[in-house]
Amino acid sequence: MKRVYGNTAGLKAGQLRRLENLYRRRIPPEQVVTPELARELSLLAHEIRRQIGLLVNRQGRLAFVVVGDPRKILLPEMEDYRAAPGRLNGLRFVHTHLDNEPLTQDDLTDLALLRLDLIAAIGQRGDGEPLTVHVAHVLPKAAERLPYRVLPPQTPWGLDVDCLQLVRALESELERTVSGRRAAAGRERALLVSVATGPRRRAAESMAELRELARSAGIETAGAVIQHRDKVDARFLIGTGKLQELTIQALQEGASLIVFDQELNPSQIRSITDQVDLKIIDRSQLILDIFAQRALSREGKLQVELAQLRYMLPRLVGRNTALSRLAGGIGGRGPGETKLEIDRRRVRERIARLEDELEQVRRHRRQRRALRGKKSLPVISIIGYTNAGKSTLLNSLTKSRMLAESRMFATLDPASRRLKFPRDIEVIVTDTVGFIRDLPQELMVAFRATLEELEGADLLLHVVDIANPRFEEQIRSVEAVIAELHLEHKPCLKVFNKRDLLDPETVANLCLRHGAVPVSALEAASLKPLIDRLQALIAGR
Repeated sequence: MKRVYGNTAGLKAGQLRRLENLYRRRIPPEQVVTPELARELSLLAHEIRRQIGLLVNRQGRLAFVVVGDPRKILLPEMEDYRAAPGRLNGLRFVHTHLDNEPLTQDDLTDLALLRLDLIAAIGQRGDGEPLTVHVAHVLPKAAERLPYRVLPPQTPWGLDVDCLQLVRALESELERTVSGRRAAAGRERALLVSVATGPRRRAAESMAELRELARSAGIETAGAVIQHRDKVDARFLIGTGKLQELTIQALQEGASLIVFDQELNPSQIRSITDQVDLKIIDRSQLILDIFAQRALSREGKLQVELAQLRYMLPRLVGRNTALSRLAGGIGGRGPGETKLEIDRRRVRERIARLEDELEQVRRHRRQRRALRGKKSLPVISIIGYTNAGKSTLLNSLTKSRMLAESRMFATLDPASRRLKFPRDIEVIVTDTVGFIRDLPQELMVAFRATLEELEGADLLLHVVDIANPRFEEQIRSVEAVIAELHLEHKPCLKVFNKRDLLDPETVANLCLRHGAVPVSALEAASLKPLIDRLQALIAGR
């Protein structure tokens, strides 16, 4: 016999048996509820003075029987009924009210958040006899800002709603909406969310960068939400009301993903995913995903995998007791390890293996740096904020053909090229991974082998996108990373790229203030002052 969920404490054995026997009932798929079952539910709810709910699948079989309190019902976890974009979750929820009240706001919120096929509330008279049935369903597109429609109340014996036909029509319209947006975008859609406790301008700038990160990851932005708060919610980061609005908005916009601009701790991820039936990632995970897409070399792939595993390890959680399995053996003690513990152990073992392999990479890089040192070739390392034009500048200086695109982290693996100055001085120019505000610590640790290339540099060439309105903040972010790597003692020359996008007087004033050299990396003629400056710095070192 299947179990009865919810508030069953204090019920008599006979009442529990009658609730369990409900699982034997079957409702015709086209009917919301039969008059006989509506009466049985209403009378039993009146007797125990608690609401009773049924979650019914599309074959008319009962998936869950739930007992609440006099005012509400808490629905159980429905792991096997998760709605994909353009679909409902395959369950309708029929429950009782202990009077003749209409659907409550909690009912309608559950309908929208869980994407139920529909929801129905059976109102009753004072003697427990059913009186009216209140029905509501979601809408593919919001009408008057509401994501659902409440139908006029009807009697249990005159209920004129073809449940199956209604659900098919709703899903058909939802699928058309989602498919149309996907066809236009050709990629996954996401809602971007930021919680701001500081100035609105900074929040808007951070959201603009998150949009750019999403574009670089191949994600279509379905909407962006900034919530201003005095302090962040320790459990959900944002308010629970706003979280409900986001889920409803995702349903209507065909989004299957929510991206938070702030880093979520393991507890917040658990709390949010328990409330929202969507994929949830934060800014750090988005950056890690971009790196995973860009990594081409074996070294790059090792570093990205290590960063991902370090990020994932504290966030491994068990969803329910079904994940627990015995893994004992001869000589084993106790019940053995749960699957969650096994997963964590395997992740730690994989991290240890990756660290060993990357240590070999570091030794190989040290050997190559030592070889360059023997040849007395100076090294110039190009650094800068992501998408500042580092690879383009390397191509223009060395006449090479490195991949250069106008998107964040277009190139991930470091590259080295030779450059010969007019005075017959030869140097090696290296391009490193781009920096970003609040670079995830996991990436800093994993990319230690790559970033150590900067230790052997004789000069750091800091490329800045001067056309970006946030370029001064980006300069500070890069300098913070350099300080974290203990490389602030290295000689550094700022190069203000994309000078052609601003008027010359503004460029001249900014370069004078920051001691920078203006260039346009796409125009070889603009690089002569930079080459002369580099040649002078290298010759006088």
